[in-house]
Amino acid sequence: MYGRVVGVTVLGVGGYPLTVEAFVGRGLPSFTLTGLPGAAVADARDRIRPAVEHAGLEWPLRRVVVNLAPGNLRKEGAGLDLPIAAAVLVATAQVPEPAVDGWALAGELSLKGEVLSTPGILSVAIAAARAGLRGVVVPAANALEASQIDGLQVVGAGSLADVARFLRGTWEPPPPEERSPDATSASDVDLAEIRGQAQARRALEVAAAGGHNLLMVGSPGAGKTMLARRLATILPGLTREEALESSQLHSVAGLLSGKGLLQTRPFRAPHHTVSTAGLLGGGSVVLRPGEASLAHHGVLFLDEFTEFRRDAVEALRQPLEDGRIVLTRSTGSAEFPARFTLVAAANPCPCGYHGDPIRHCPCPEHRRLQYRQKLSGPLLDRIDLRLRVPRLTKQELMGSEGGEASAKVRDRVQQARERQRSRYAGIGVLCNGHLSGPAARREARLAPEGEDLLSRAVESMALTGRGFDRALKVARTVADLEGHDTILAVHMAEALSYRTGFEDEEAMARAG
Repeated sequence: MYGRVVGVTVLGVGGYPLTVEAFVGRGLPSFTLTGLPGAAVADARDRIRPAVEHAGLEWPLRRVVVNLAPGNLRKEGAGLDLPIAAAVLVATAQVPEPAVDGWALAGELSLKGEVLSTPGILSVAIAAARAGLRGVVVPAANALEASQIDGLQVVGAGSLADVARFLRGTWEPPPPEERSPDATSASDVDLAEIRGQAQARRALEVAAAGGHNLLMVGSPGAGKTMLARRLATILPGLTREEALESSQLHSVAGLLSGKGLLQTRPFRAPHHTVSTAGLLGGGSVVLRPGEASLAHHGVLFLDEFTEFRRDAVEALRQPLEDGRIVLTRSTGSAEFPARFTLVAAANPCPCGYHGDPIRHCPCPEHRRLQYRQKLSGPLLDRIDLRLRVPRLTKQELMGSEGGEASAKVRDRVQQARERQRSRYAGIGVLCNGHLSGPAARREARLAPEGEDLLSRAVESMALTGRGFDRALKVARTVADLEGHDTILAVHMAEALSYRTGFEDEEAMARAG
């Protein structure tokens, strides 16, 4: 007796359709699983029989062999429980074979036969749609996320018994329950609440308009964290494609259960004790995305930047440059997209008060230098905007008026993004911060006075090749915010003013 169904394994962020074959024949009762199963898949041998029997179905007291094809692809995750069980049911004629044609099944089974919430169902649905299948049978808790894929029928089942009844044609699944979008933290805060800090507010606007990375250095209490948390309120909304990519990563991480696509750009703020694997992704068995990938198309906020593990922050160089993270382990490799806007906040020295006009800094010079060296030059070179955030004055603290509201700033950001999207439509780039070096030079459109100012800054500010390109990108964004097709001297001057941060004060004075 033979049965065959389609399953999907999730490796990295992608789904890969599989053929799950079951053979039930003569021999002593046994259950053999072949086809390069991972540890979680191999454990299915002990889960599936109790699940089948609790569902009121019959487990064959014969030799059962299940093969997962293709055999050269490693299968990971508990989402193959359901297709393995269904293949056995087809092989024993408890479910009609034609009923499974065109359907992909995915879901973890409990010992009681419940179909449990499973990570990566959105990736399963995308893989099924690309394979030309008509629908997917998934856990009821994941039905809403699977239903976001157009043209795909979705059956959300709460138990293996429901799946068997559906395939027999005796049960009609309810449609996925729609949920109102979750309220986001961005709605609870507004840029208008920030007092003073005109340059930092402007830097936030430039970062949002061009997708530029930002480092703010200042004394404790200057407002760095407040500023960073309000960046999300001025970012443009997610496009359909961006929402799918970001939601797929959250689905693989098990953060999308019971929800549809993300409605707002993700904002991730890991604690500075996060491990390298937690920040970049990893895992001993199944490779999962880290905080950097979960911030894809959104913001990764690293408060107390200098307190993070050096190996963790230095490993951010690749995603800051390429927008992706490639993880390689003995069990295989996976690639996760990680095109995020990095916003980092740090103190200027161990005590936090170096350069403060009121508080004295007791840190010796060698301690301050050692503190700054926690962040390497190559890492800082990948951050487009670096600025000092000064202490608030008495007038700013006592005043009652804030700045512009987030909605007004977001309108300017949206208009600048539209200019960039139109300009780069032919090369598939969405904003200035994502341009390659050659493309940035090609698209700069420098006025003669802007080019002269940049050429003088190359020596006075000791710009590297990467720093040169990033200054061009920032100037291009400033020009876009002002509605100019050409980068003028005033635009370049503003872009160069955002390259301070941890630099030596003497060098900053020379640049000024």
